[in-house]
Amino acid sequence: MQLPELFKPIQIGGITLPNRVVIAPMCQYSADDGSMTDWHLAHLGSMACSGAGLFVVEKTNVTREGRITHGCTGLYSDHNEAAMARAVQVYRGITKNPIGIQIGHAGRKASSQVPWQGGKPLGPGESPWPTVAPSAIPFGEGWHLPGELTTGEIRGLVDAFVASVLRAKRIGFDLVELHSAHGYLLQQFLSPLANQRSDAYGKDRMRFPLEVARAVRDVWPKDRALGARINATDWIDGGWGPDDAVVYARELKRAGLDFVCVSSGATVPHARIPVAPGFQVRFAEKVRKEAGIKTRAVGMIADPDQAEEILASGKADMVAMARAILDNPRWVWHAAEHFGVKIDYPPQYSRVHSSLWPGAKIARPRGTAA
Repeated sequence: MQLPELFKPIQIGGITLPNRVVIAPMCQYSADDGSMTDWHLAHLGSMACSGAGLFVVEKTNVTREGRITHGCTGLYSDHNEAAMARAVQVYRGITKNPIGIQIGHAGRKASSQVPWQGGKPLGPGESPWPTVAPSAIPFGEGWHLPGELTTGEIRGLVDAFVASVLRAKRIGFDLVELHSAHGYLLQQFLSPLANQRSDAYGKDRMRFPLEVARAVRDVWPKDRALGARINATDWIDGGWGPDDAVVYARELKRAGLDFVCVSSGATVPHARIPVAPGFQVRFAEKVRKEAGIKTRAVGMIADPDQAEEILASGKADMVAMARAILDNPRWVWHAAEHFGVKIDYPPQYSRVHSSLWPGAKIARPRGTAA
């Protein structure tokens, strides 16, 4: 039997993914001063059982002030590093599949509430902190006025990215993904909606993100993998667009990055995004074809046949899922059954394989049991 594209291995940089399903970074908002907690041990353990070819740890911030919320993870202290190493050890004790981490800085979107408390800017009684950005332009109405970064502060942030990536290297991650999307700091520099500087970092809006990419490339091992999540569009007139994303992806490839994950939006709160199944896939396809870099598609991909079509038609090299996996952590198992592919389960759970458990025909969603 010929393997479906979804379950074919793929090499990214110096690592090989056993299949092309990637669990996208998902903020858990459950850290203690940037350090992972028992919640993360349970979360990484669950993700390790998923069967996905790659799991990427949530957006992890290079400075304390770069966190989105009080509950966001960081890699800016020895305590952060030790707590994360413990969680990664749990993951590695369950699966040999690669694990990555997304590294970033929230910029003007920092100092906010966790989503279940409203997701608004932190108020005076909620221990807010000063935010920074390429220009002194708030994220939206009612948001904190960020301080415009000086040239010296920008250089310091390049060093902060490098320091966090070195911590990730010591922990033993297989992959690093720079967060250059969703309106966080690297994307803020790229977008004319957020970057209205008159200096070199405004005249060449890619300058700072590419400085980060090159500096990280210099310290990250070639036998692992390095990439970035990028925005294809801000979904608003006058903002960042798909042609910009192609140029940026080409420059990231020239800087030595191995892949990009193509997402969109969240640069400004009032953008109208036409969310629908696979709504960002066309952007991934454009970047893949025009920039010539390995590309991951993401955004409302939740059906095995949908995911397979994206790969089989050459729209992307990998697919990423987030909420679909939270909703069904056994999505990969069920997709394998749907396509008649045998994959290994953790031995403790092997008794639920459809070949051993008659109840699978009843329990599986949409009759996916073989």
